[in-house]
Amino acid sequence: MTRWSIVLCSAASFLVSPVFAQERDSETEGELEELVVQAQATVAVDRFAELTATVLDDESISDVQAIHPNELMSQVPGVWISRNSGQEHLTAIRSGMLTGAGACGAYLLLENSIPIRPTSFCNVNGLFELNTEQAHAIEVIRGPASSRYGGNALHGVINAITIGSSEANSASWQLGSFGHNRLDGRFGNDRGRLSIHGVSTDGWRDDTGFDQQKLNGHYHTSVGPWEVTHTLSLTSLNQETGGYVRGLDAYKDDALRTSNPNPEAFRDARSLRYASHWRNGDMLVAPFVRQSSMDFLMHFLPGQPLEHNAQRSGGVLLNWERNLEKWVLSFGARGEIVSMELSEIQSSPTVGSAFLMATRPEGTHYDFATNASHLGLFHDGHYQVNDRVAWKYRARVETANYDYDNRHLVGNTKDDGTACGFGGCLYTRPADRDDRFMDYAMQIGFERILGSRSIVHGSLGTGFRPPQIAELYRLQNGQEFADIDSERLDALEMGVKHQIDGGVVHVTAYHEYSRNLIIRDSEGFNQSGGKVDSSGIELSLAFAMSPRHKFRATQSWATHLYDFTHDLARREVIVKGNDVDTAPRHLGSVQWQWQPTEGLKSTLEITRIGSYFMDAANTFQYPGHIAVHWHGKWRLDNLWEIQAHIRNLLDEKYADRADWSFGTPRYFPAMPRNTQLGIKRYF
Repeated sequence: MTRWSIVLCSAASFLVSPVFAQERDSETEGELEELVVQAQATVAVDRFAELTATVLDDESISDVQAIHPNELMSQVPGVWISRNSGQEHLTAIRSGMLTGAGACGAYLLLENSIPIRPTSFCNVNGLFELNTEQAHAIEVIRGPASSRYGGNALHGVINAITIGSSEANSASWQLGSFGHNRLDGRFGNDRGRLSIHGVSTDGWRDDTGFDQQKLNGHYHTSVGPWEVTHTLSLTSLNQETGGYVRGLDAYKDDALRTSNPNPEAFRDARSLRYASHWRNGDMLVAPFVRQSSMDFLMHFLPGQPLEHNAQRSGGVLLNWERNLEKWVLSFGARGEIVSMELSEIQSSPTVGSAFLMATRPEGTHYDFATNASHLGLFHDGHYQVNDRVAWKYRARVETANYDYDNRHLVGNTKDDGTACGFGGCLYTRPADRDDRFMDYAMQIGFERILGSRSIVHGSLGTGFRPPQIAELYRLQNGQEFADIDSERLDALEMGVKHQIDGGVVHVTAYHEYSRNLIIRDSEGFNQSGGKVDSSGIELSLAFAMSPRHKFRATQSWATHLYDFTHDLARREVIVKGNDVDTAPRHLGSVQWQWQPTEGLKSTLEITRIGSYFMDAANTFQYPGHIAVHWHGKWRLDNLWEIQAHIRNLLDEKYADRADWSFGTPRYFPAMPRNTQLGIKRYF
């Protein structure tokens, strides 16, 4: 607890530091007003998130016109979405940038509070299946939220609210650097709306263009006593993928940074989701169905096999809430059934050493299907002690049942059943089996109003993440059985939100301890046993300096340290006390918005990623970077608007992501200065 005491003391000393929060203009000198805009739509209320979540509203999303989620999520403290090639990305929420075994599924992605994928079948690039470009609001919960949302809400939740819109009907067209071409449309009325997004680009590196389309619709109606909202979501991505550039500081080299060592790489992905939210007073019933598929060339592996994965799933979310004067109680459940499949097929011989060629043969490496069922039961309670103090708690229990069917040869043989040289093929296919997991999570918290302008809040909670099917059944090096358990996280959080003249400042300190993290050891076996100790301070500030000038900023300071020693795959060694790789100790952004006239808006944004170690052994270090971006809008009249964006305004050479593999630094270089100019028509 010594580290936590230091965190709390540090939080007090940083109370007056400039940070970013949800924007709010207020000249009220009286009682404390509600400080958070909660995006509710027709989903169940999450009372733990009312004070602790960051909500990006429609205006914030529209102003940025993000090409990649990285450009939008920089507005949230403690969150870093790294930009890989095209629309690929990795996520960090109060954590390092997770890669490899255990990376997928540590963060839960929701659409209108319903997970966009099954608990057991995550996608590490999952944000390209959400329409973050046109969402009505995006709610980001930092820290464990499994007690409400279940498995995979280990480090946090990103919830895109697509129901409702504050904008009028509109259509826009945008052109920009490197063949950028974007079309957006929003149409409808009070009963229903349709949002359409399409973007294509040639890519700034060789052979890195992509085409992406997204559609979201909702329709409101009544059926007897029930108010019903139907939602539909479709996404499509066709991408030429760029590989890493390798060598120390390769991202600074003009020739290397625009090159693509893997011009043959690609990723094609599709998703379809439908949900129906039925509300009758205190009761919510929300059935849903989902489907997704993806094909991509695993260009980062010797032999470059082709992976195909797909899932079809359906379920229902139930929530009942009752207000009993000082008590508000809710009970709920979410169940789903899932059919999943995954195959990995190599079409040509591996090129390389005799060992690589012998252990990575052409043909089918994996081909399996898994049927699964998940059931979670949860209960929330909120007790208003008096006008200034409230206590709240929530708890959840969840089961996961897997029925695995190997559709190929058992073992680590070649496609024809013959043995590989050098002790066997790398790829191991377990025999058919069933697996069961049961997890629980809890959270208890409080809120207390101090004076007329401040609220202090705190919570103690846990999170969990059950093993994903790829970790259980996609084994290597002769491992016949993956004896792994659910990952767990314990978290303590304290925060103060204070209203100032013209705005609000929010300071949060936290301590988290993760255990049972899934790692791949030096033998290539998937196993539990990783531990990470994290502490951090997050600050956010928004205030109006004058009617024409507004300031917003985020700052996050954190340490993420390994709490175990182990030899990993790829000859990497973790030593207890080392920094987690790709875990900057500082993240920050600052926005200055100038509005000289009612129709003209200029936003200057500065983002900073601090230095971080590129490998678990802490031998290579990326120095960090600062990037400057500008966004502008000019409302000509009631019908027309001009939009302009300059990203990487100073044309800095930096890396969107840096890491290490087999003793060599490698990077995804950041885009050079690029511009977009668009026109928008309102109807």
